[in-house]
Amino acid sequence: MEVKKRLATRGVKAEKIDELLTLDQRRRELVVDSETLRQKKNEVSEAIANAKRNKQDASQQIAAMKEVGGKIKELEEELKTVGANVSDIAARLPNLPNPSIPVGPDEDSNVEIKVIGKPRQFGFKPKPHWEIGEKLGILDFERGAKVSGSRFLFYKGLGAKLERAVYNFMLDEHEKEGYTEILPPYLVNGASMFGTGQFPKFKEDVFQVQGQDLTLIPTAEVPLTNYYRDEVIPEEELPVYFTALSPAFRSEAGSAGRDTRGLIRLHQFNKVEMVKYCKPEDSYDELEKMTKNAGSILEKLGLPYHIITLSTGDMGFSAAMTHDLEVWIPAQDTYREISSCSNCEGFQARRAHIQYRDDNGKLQFVHTLNGSGLAVGRTIAAILENYQNEDGTVTIPEALRSYMHGVEVIK
Repeated sequence: MEVKKRLATRGVKAEKIDELLTLDQRRRELVVDSETLRQKKNEVSEAIANAKRNKQDASQQIAAMKEVGGKIKELEEELKTVGANVSDIAARLPNLPNPSIPVGPDEDSNVEIKVIGKPRQFGFKPKPHWEIGEKLGILDFERGAKVSGSRFLFYKGLGAKLERAVYNFMLDEHEKEGYTEILPPYLVNGASMFGTGQFPKFKEDVFQVQGQDLTLIPTAEVPLTNYYRDEVIPEEELPVYFTALSPAFRSEAGSAGRDTRGLIRLHQFNKVEMVKYCKPEDSYDELEKMTKNAGSILEKLGLPYHIITLSTGDMGFSAAMTHDLEVWIPAQDTYREISSCSNCEGFQARRAHIQYRDDNGKLQFVHTLNGSGLAVGRTIAAILENYQNEDGTVTIPEALRSYMHGVEVIK
């Protein structure tokens, strides 16, 4: 009942759980019946052998053997079908939400927990980042669309240098916090996508290589979390912190008409990711640390933001709790998501079989966490808008100037 209640807050109907339980009960019955018939088959087989040794008629036993064999085949076929249905339903059920998070159907139920920094008061009407970038000649959306299609772009000159400065700054900051930098594969197999929870439910959201078991990563969370797939991590190595810069490829299915201009919603964008493996008792402390790691980047860049805890209806499939960081975007006069930091508890570890051995020598599933640290394109958008000047130039945040080889203003 508790599982039904908690999954109901994530949109899972009770009937689906009942269906799963009914199928699982039938699967168990089929296993017992199949084993019973196999035992009977062995007994008949022995009786046939004895009859032949004693030169007796074994025709009845042979007929019984065929009958039992036919029934076993029927059971195995049904067991295969029922087992596949059980696995498919179970694989599509989201993680159980932490009981402490807000309950609600969508983003309107999210709860703001902290506000950091004050939005700048402009003496002029702030322009949107795409207009700023195009006029400065550092963002080229038109040629991006020509070469690849909508929601692609070229970064050019100081725009490309600024993007590189931002992600190098992020990686250096995370390294100071104990994260090991990884350069991961950008193509992963189906087992990896299943392990982190993208497959089977969200295949329409990704780009797959036709005819091959390979998918372009929607986030570096996938290869980083699968680094230890099917392994036992030595207890003394926990917690493990990884960070990586990678492109993220997303089809943005279902987002037609949303953020069609600018850097907010692209098919390809760079992102610096943070991933952690830890013991279950430490995972919520690690979530708070990860959230601070992401927030620290924004604070050092001088970008106002707030932190919200997502409701059960707005949270990602694999998460048990998620803190979103949303950065202030002046031209939209609102906060927009720039990082999601999630504790997946043991959900991904169970799917990917990632364990450690505790003090008693017993195998336990680790807890996994992931967070953006940060989405680079959205960080660029926030810098262009928050640091714009009335004459159309953009001031470079002080924290980035050494990465920009001393450039202080994009003119």
